[in-house]
Amino acid sequence: MSLRGNVVANYAGFVYFALIGIVMVPVYVTRLGVEAYGLVSFFIVLQTFFQLLDLGVTPTMSREAARFRGGATDALSLRRLLRSFELICGVIALSGALALFLLAGWIASNWLRVESLPPADVELSLRLMAMVAALRWIAGLYRGAIAGFEHQVWLAGFGCVTATASFVLVLPVLDLAGATVLVFFVHQSVVALLELGFLCFKAYRILPPLPQGASVPLNLAPTRGVLKFALSMAFVSSAWLAMNNLDKLLLSKLLPLTDYAYFSIAALVASGVVVVSGPVSTALLPRLARLSAEGNDAGFLDLYRNTTQLITIVVMPPCVILSFFAEEVLWAWTGNREIARQAWPILATYALGNGFLAMGACAYYLQFGKGDLRLHVFGNIVFLALLVPSLTWATLRYGPVGAGAAWLFSNALYFAGWVPLVHRRFFPGKHLRWLVGDIFSPLIPVLVGGYALHSVIRWPDHRLGSALVLLLSGVVLVLLAMAGSSVARSAIVSRYHAFTRSA
Repeated sequence: MSLRGNVVANYAGFVYFALIGIVMVPVYVTRLGVEAYGLVSFFIVLQTFFQLLDLGVTPTMSREAARFRGGATDALSLRRLLRSFELICGVIALSGALALFLLAGWIASNWLRVESLPPADVELSLRLMAMVAALRWIAGLYRGAIAGFEHQVWLAGFGCVTATASFVLVLPVLDLAGATVLVFFVHQSVVALLELGFLCFKAYRILPPLPQGASVPLNLAPTRGVLKFALSMAFVSSAWLAMNNLDKLLLSKLLPLTDYAYFSIAALVASGVVVVSGPVSTALLPRLARLSAEGNDAGFLDLYRNTTQLITIVVMPPCVILSFFAEEVLWAWTGNREIARQAWPILATYALGNGFLAMGACAYYLQFGKGDLRLHVFGNIVFLALLVPSLTWATLRYGPVGAGAAWLFSNALYFAGWVPLVHRRFFPGKHLRWLVGDIFSPLIPVLVGGYALHSVIRWPDHRLGSALVLLLSGVVLVLLAMAGSSVARSAIVSRYHAFTRSA
């Protein structure tokens, strides 16, 4: 499958996943209640922090599968590595799930500020969360292998199926068994178990066959060759998760579950800025690793720069919409004016911070492809040293709005101060060209267009009209970004010439 096909498939899957998540949140709030949705939001954070146990296994497996396709390793080594990772994942998943299971009572009574939900249901729900988090974490290993072989069209389709099972099919279950948070998590447990089974089956179907007479022992010896990279990825993943979720974990302690649900709604919408870049990175990372293994430096550099422009095109229009029109977005989505008034500053600052985060991640893609994450590890240490105290202070003093401001400041500083150092290491003398040609060129028309739209739009009084205005504004900003991108312009001109020749 071509890189373009993988990106298109990934976007189709991500858009479907994101749309279901956005559409279903108001439905869950109506069916389960605001406080119960706060518990669901805590589950998402808990599941994310469970990934801290990954130890770099999933991205390393993806990279080694891509390197196998580039001829840098053999079938026996790849299969032995997968078996070793299965041992690591199994032990850690069981340990992590057991720890969360035993701590469920303490979390329910001492961490969460529950007001009306039955304590027994909350505690049992937390134990079910532990099981789901473990199952989905192990499933990530097989997702990494499948992605490394670039079977991303299948992954996108399977993701749509599991998203439907998780988000939509839970509604008839709630109707039949009772609209309680406990029933919700029982359903998620069943879906997670089936998801793991199908991913394992698919991964083994596409693995290269073993040489005749070879064996795949259950030991850790095959991990020695990738240990340095895996540990670097473990730190990178841990830092990434901490950066994106520390505020959410802290606020789950400070806020009542009902208020936490309102904060989570704003943070969920803002996360769309990062989500839209996910399909590009999923398709990009294996291809960069492959080009690096082949020694194709010119192709590597061209792909990196072209992808930077693509990420700018897909990230900055929603970033500008969510920050410039935050209150209108929340009103059109929830239909609740009070939520829109209270949460729009949170949405605006988080959206801008996520925009800087998505663009700064380009430097990580570069280092991942080269297999050298030393600068990224050090950069994340510096970033966390800045983020943790500022985020803690701002959250304790100003609540969710302070957390958003700290998030924006930290990510802007990282992008402006650290990304140039990474480029100096890998692209000496080319950072300014990358910044102006690949980011500013598509970004400036979007900012100007967003400001102009903000000045002239007169918003209708009904939600549907507001949603339509937001959609049309987003289309305008995407077209402006494409007009400023040399890659997009070249692609459009090439398609036009091909069409005229065929006609």
